Amino acid sequence: MRYYIIAGEASGDLHAANLMKALKKTDSKAKFRFWGGNLMKNVEDNLVKHYKDLAFMGFFEVVMNLRTIIINLRLCKADIKKYQPDCLIFIDYPGFNLRIAKWAKKEGLKTHYYISPQIWAWKESRIAAIKRDVDKMYVILPFEKGFYEDKHKMPVEFVGHPLIDAITNRMPVNEISFRQVNGLDEKPIIALLPGSRKQEINKMLSVMLSIVKYFSGYQFVIAGAPSQDPEFYNSFVKNKNVYFVENATYDLLSVSYAALVTSGTATLETALFKVPEVVCYKTSRISYEIGKRLVKLKYISLVNLILDKEVVTELVQDEFNTKRLTKELKCILDIKKREKQFIAYHELETKLGGQGASQKVAELIYDSLN
Repeated sequence: MRYYIIAGEASGDLHAANLMKALKKTDSKAKFRFWGGNLMKNVEDNLVKHYKDLAFMGFFEVVMNLRTIIINLRLCKADIKKYQPDCLIFIDYPGFNLRIAKWAKKEGLKTHYYISPQIWAWKESRIAAIKRDVDKMYVILPFEKGFYEDKHKMPVEFVGHPLIDAITNRMPVNEISFRQVNGLDEKPIIALLPGSRKQEINKMLSVMLSIVKYFSGYQFVIAGAPSQDPEFYNSFVKNKNVYFVENATYDLLSVSYAALVTSGTATLETALFKVPEVVCYKTSRISYEIGKRLVKLKYISLVNLILDKEVVTELVQDEFNTKRLTKELKCILDIKKREKQFIAYHELETKLGGQGASQKVAELIYDSLN
């Protein structure tokens, strides 16, 4: 079978790469063409466009880059037509993917969506387009099945969360070697996960690093995003207690004592590594003002959303400042607070449905095409 996959972010690159590996096991004749990243390219070297050229954060930023987005949509449609795949597989990234799905359905192509757009958070009106243009939907969060099937009468498959596989199947890290290679001493590590886009990294890191002077007994390590050049981080690593690791977020989390994490998939990854965390989020003022009027959720982190309670503290926009961040980091360094998060993290993992998500999706896609 010929599969065309579109992933527009770092997390999508990870999940799509694991799906490609699973499809190769299921379908011995599987061929791929895709929009994504280096992890997908490592599975098969047929990358059309890298996600670092696609990711625009916030309402205002999307408007400013509208011309580029339109050009990319045209390029994608033309490339799909030329490739003539047996099916399209969309990985999250709804603003782009749902437009391609609408066109693809009219072209008579099979459309599969793995990792649902978060329409339960905002733009629930997109359900009409999804029901019309998506043949099969595979969801990874336990509450999404009820959202689709009970509320919107659309059958979906809950396959479990692929992060469990990605974390369980990774090679264990030798902590001593990790510290030596990255020039770290024996102090406990506070991991800093400021996001993957330059816009958000610039906003998040300056505040995260502003608290370093209050925690001399710890060392702070920035997790470099695979989409950014290491040189980009040089201007941030000025304090003697601040370090940087390139493309090694999972290794870093596996040896960390606590973490400051930008809202997104990383909050869930951190929880699955059983690392106490503070969740942070800040965007442009105009994007925030628009967003808070459209998004109707009690929480912004996946950890709190899945458990439907506040397990990790969320510092959003103006609350994300030096004073509050210092206070909340001190809090998760306290043994009692840490124990509460550890207990909740085990509950979270149980709710996510166990291992095998990528393989389940691969088999479901292949069976449906046959």
